[in-house]
Amino acid sequence: MAMNDENKDFPEEMQLSLKRAEVLRYGENPHQGGALYLNPNDKRPGVATARKVQGKELSYNNLQDADAAFECVAEFEEPACVIVKHMNPCGVAVGESVHEAYLRALTCDKVSAFGGIVALNSKLTAVLATELVQIFLEVVIAPDAEEDALAILSAKPNVRVLLTGTMPNPEEKRTTVRSIAGGFLAQNADSMVFDGEVKTVTKRTPTAEELSDMMLAFTVVKHVKSNAIVYAKDGATVGIGAGQMSRIYSAKLAAMKAAEAGISLEGSVMASDAFFPFPDCVEEAARVGATAIIQPGGSMKDQDSIEAADKADIAMVFTDIRHFRH
Repeated sequence: MAMNDENKDFPEEMQLSLKRAEVLRYGENPHQGGALYLNPNDKRPGVATARKVQGKELSYNNLQDADAAFECVAEFEEPACVIVKHMNPCGVAVGESVHEAYLRALTCDKVSAFGGIVALNSKLTAVLATELVQIFLEVVIAPDAEEDALAILSAKPNVRVLLTGTMPNPEEKRTTVRSIAGGFLAQNADSMVFDGEVKTVTKRTPTAEELSDMMLAFTVVKHVKSNAIVYAKDGATVGIGAGQMSRIYSAKLAAMKAAEAGISLEGSVMASDAFFPFPDCVEEAARVGATAIIQPGGSMKDQDSIEAADKADIAMVFTDIRHFRH
């Protein structure tokens, strides 16, 4: 029976043929067992099939965190660095080199970066390796590395260094699967950031610099657990609020973390993974000095947020694309 376009990605019967690669020391916690299985039909480069150059055995949490970090950094064409802790980016930046990108990403949240995952989208260099050995890291993952960089990292033999050979295509059409009691949920991967051009909804249009930062912030917010708010400035994140039950608390948390890190949000932009049901996030953005906002739009009360932005002379754009991440 022919399938229509709506269900062609989801056949009536789905079979997964997986091969156990290794039994892990434990799962998310020491009282849970865990194992890594490989899908021989999945050729996507990433942590599961990366070459481990050095380091301790990868844990269940290492594998999840490194996958999250590598998928996020793959979104960027220019040299980029993503630092992840507990499945959330705690610092993201682009730069002229991965060394510059790392230093700028680290500045966002040095506290959370301790014991984190560093992902790069281009070759790991020796000059960057000299920085990486200065702090405690669990995993460094990149497509390739200079031999001198690997020699420097060998001074920290417990750090897992993973080389994938290439980068995943963030726009690749694929299916993701997650288990629930009694079954599995399958969906198309979130393989886009934007769908066409953004739409300015306020009296003031964003400047070129604001628009560039909004593009970065909205790309990052796609990879942050919902509810998610990301502040960015000059090509780097400067505040990230993740996983809160109320969006305004994500906004406040992001600002609080920036303040504790000594980072000013004056002149930054704010990104939200979903629409604002109330104007409170716009008011919070104005309070901390943000000058532009990017969000999906689509709330029944969008006009309230637009009016709040106009009152604060904030430029706001809608994307019509939501990025919930549970």
